Amino acid sequence: MQFSIVFKTIGLLLMVFSLTQLPPILVDIIYQQNETHSFVAAFSLTFVSGLLVYLPVRKSTKAFRIREGVLVVVSFWFVLSLFATTPFLLSEALNMSFSDAFFESMSGLTTTGATALSGLDDLPKSILYYRQQLQWLGGMGIIVLAVAILPMLGVGGMELYHAESSGISKDRLTPKLTQTAKALWKIYLSFTLICALAYYFAGMDLFDAIGHSYSTVAIGGFSTHDLSIGYFDNAVIELVAVVFMFLAGINFSLHFFVWRKKNVLAFFKDSEFQAYSLMLIVLLAVVSLFLFISGQYQTMSEALRYGVFQSVSMATTTGFASTNFLLWPVILPVLLIFSSFIGACAGSTGGGIKVVRMLLVFKLAMKEIKKFIHPNAQINIKLNQRSVGESTLISVWGFFSLYMIAFALIMVALMFTGMDQITAFSATAASINNLGPGLGAVAENYGAINEAAKWILSFSMLLGRLEILTLVALLHKAFWRF
Repeated sequence: MQFSIVFKTIGLLLMVFSLTQLPPILVDIIYQQNETHSFVAAFSLTFVSGLLVYLPVRKSTKAFRIREGVLVVVSFWFVLSLFATTPFLLSEALNMSFSDAFFESMSGLTTTGATALSGLDDLPKSILYYRQQLQWLGGMGIIVLAVAILPMLGVGGMELYHAESSGISKDRLTPKLTQTAKALWKIYLSFTLICALAYYFAGMDLFDAIGHSYSTVAIGGFSTHDLSIGYFDNAVIELVAVVFMFLAGINFSLHFFVWRKKNVLAFFKDSEFQAYSLMLIVLLAVVSLFLFISGQYQTMSEALRYGVFQSVSMATTTGFASTNFLLWPVILPVLLIFSSFIGACAGSTGGGIKVVRMLLVFKLAMKEIKKFIHPNAQINIKLNQRSVGESTLISVWGFFSLYMIAFALIMVALMFTGMDQITAFSATAASINNLGPGLGAVAENYGAINEAAKWILSFSMLLGRLEILTLVALLHKAFWRF
């Protein structure tokens, strides 16, 4: 293991991340709520720490390998969350414990959206903005941003890209990695800007429009209000959220190819997009119809309004709420939690197992049924009219197995801390799927659970954000053999 290049990279990344502590200072100056000192201290601490890590190894020229890439990705998410706690700890308006602050920062950066805070409407604007910004930065991955910057600083990023990218495909959009990262961020920035404008014209004030555009495009779910999107009680705002949650749940590579070819029909030729759209249509139809038939809402238009919003929000793992859906017939909250297991598309900002993996698992199951009926038949599994290789199928099964094992272990660990079964199950699903909302004791927020449970869930969020394999590889003894 070449630790010098690892420390050099982490030091550089910390110095870059320190710059993100500056925008909240501007917000605090505008609203004059006396939180500037918290962010000045956070900026100074983060920058100086990064500089101290970087300087001793700044002359290192060793080559990056995949092991160093994995170590940087995992350690940096942890270190980043650690330093991101500083404003939460220093703010007199919050009075947070270290466990709560780390939980909040990890939840933000992994775009989980689970919060230990309450009374959001009364918190300083700079703190609220900072939470939204954390999700926006985590949405596309700090590492993707880093691979666009680090080459200019003399550090290659290919290994970081392979360690961070999600899904079964790691094809680059452009010949050069830096151009790939820039292309992704241009799409991400464009979506954020258009979403913010749409929210503003739909009725949000400028602060809320910017903050909610951050968490919508990042599929994060943090809000500046305790009632989330329901605070606005505005059907147009909810429609804007649905559109951008849906778009953010699509593979960003597909967005790039559609934009480059200037052909919207390219969306509908993609197997994962087809499955993703079909899943959402079926889910929102079932939820909306059940809401109307059960008498939860008196008109079909009301049932559609809330059913569509909540279905898209939960299935894409965003976690926004337009109403208290926990008061719905009990089958619906459970169904919505289960929809988050599938999640959004690979290469999107969403969480969950990912649509493409679930699609392949389904195709594998169908293949086994057909093989049972016709033992000698040669059956190929195809995506986008191309046969899927055996190694990819094995990788999908491996991921699925690790996911289930991790889910069971985390749930049992939470129950050892004293959680009841419903709370432990939903909290595990909400964290490992990077969803946020849960059931039982974590229905409103996670502030009341014990500190041990918060640390377990923080680990679960990171596990879900790095799609299990990256973090599990780091824990394997073979990884550390020199």
